[in-house]
Amino acid sequence: MVTIGVYGFDAESFLRRLRRADVGLVFDVRQRRGVRGPEYAWANSVRLQAALARTKIGYEHHRELAPTTELRRLQYAEDDRQGVGKRSRRELAAEYCRRYTAEILAGVDLTPVVSAPASGTVAALLCVESDPEACHRSLIAGRLALEHGIAIEHLRPR
Repeated sequence: MVTIGVYGFDAESFLRRLRRADVGLVFDVRQRRGVRGPEYAWANSVRLQAALARTKIGYEHHRELAPTTELRRLQYAEDDRQGVGKRSRRELAAEYCRRYTAEILAGVDLTPVVSAPASGTVAALLCVESDPEACHRSLIAGRLALEHGIAIEHLRPR
């Protein structure tokens, strides 16, 4: 399994990176499936799904794995305290990690994520942050690795 964020890619380089990693299924773990600004309009749900379909990559939205608005606000408050923006964040706040794990991740059965990809197909966890350490997808990936023995690779923009 791989993880990937939207930031740092354009539509073509994003799709190229997925193809190079042999991704056959994308699990979108965003709460809101839009990205602000024209630079990332390609990553809005409808456009992204159409682009993935053209490249024969499947798509599933797993909102149950998305952080709540309250949790996102907690992270934004820590970002403000540290003087960093969402696109420049390098790590998640400890309290955010603790609460996301307890409030979201602990209550989700990851069996559908583990068993959904066809044999020989790589699945990708998708969110927006370029650095997985700055995104909840790294917490999901960590649980998949720990509990299911799944090898994880984090795809980053070059």
